[in-house]
Amino acid sequence: MTDFSKILDKAKELETKMKESQEKIKNIKAEGVSGSNSVKVILDGEGEMHKIEISDDIMKEDKSVIEDLIVAAHNNAKIQLKSKTTEEISKATGGFGIPGFKWPL
Repeated sequence: MTDFSKILDKAKELETKMKESQEKIKNIKAEGVSGSNSVKVILDGEGEMHKIEISDDIMKEDKSVIEDLIVAAHNNAKIQLKSKTTEEISKATGGFGIPGFKWPL
């Protein structure tokens, strides 16, 4: 019976850590860049875009080039965000994986 109570205690501890981790994730900022830093996109931990910076030099390019650079910078930011959120979740779970768990990004 003590094994079951230990399991429940561990589950409650994990739940608490995951809630704390989710709050920390909301505050994460991830920056994506493209075109030799001519376009920068900043996302928060929930994937919302907070800022986009476009250099004056790149504004001379064709519209389609600028659009492609924005998309590339956004995709780069999403990769950075996924890495940071995975790291935070790993801290919360003590490094042991949760089968089938995938962070929604």
